[in-house]
Amino acid sequence: MKHVLLICGSGASSGFMAAAIRKAAKKKGEEISVKAASEAQLDDRLDEIDTLLIGPHLAYIKDDVVNKIKGKNIKVAIIPQLIYGSLNGAKALDLINGMEE
Repeated sequence: MKHVLLICGSGASSGFMAAAIRKAAKKKGEEISVKAASEAQLDDRLDEIDTLLIGPHLAYIKDDVVNKIKGKNIKVAIIPQLIYGSLNGAKALDLINGMEE
C-alpha cells in the first residue's frame, strides 16, 4: 500500500485534495493511505510515507524538501495547479501512480 502525504501552508486545502484522492482510489479499488498536513508538520511525518505531494503554492520549498529527505525512499512532486485548484482526485491519483515508473 502506498503512503502519501500532501502538504500545503496550513493543511486545510491539502485536506480537501487528500479526500478527493481517497475517493478516487476507492472508486478504482486501489489501496492507498493519503494524509494531509501543514508544511510545519513535515518532519514529524517523514518516516510514515513513501510519496510526498506539495501544493503548487509551495513549489518554492521543493529543493529544501528534497534535501531534507535525502537517503529516504520518498518520491516528491508538485501537484499541478490545474489538478489542485479543481480538487481532481482522479488526476492526482494518476500523478501518484505515474511517479512509480
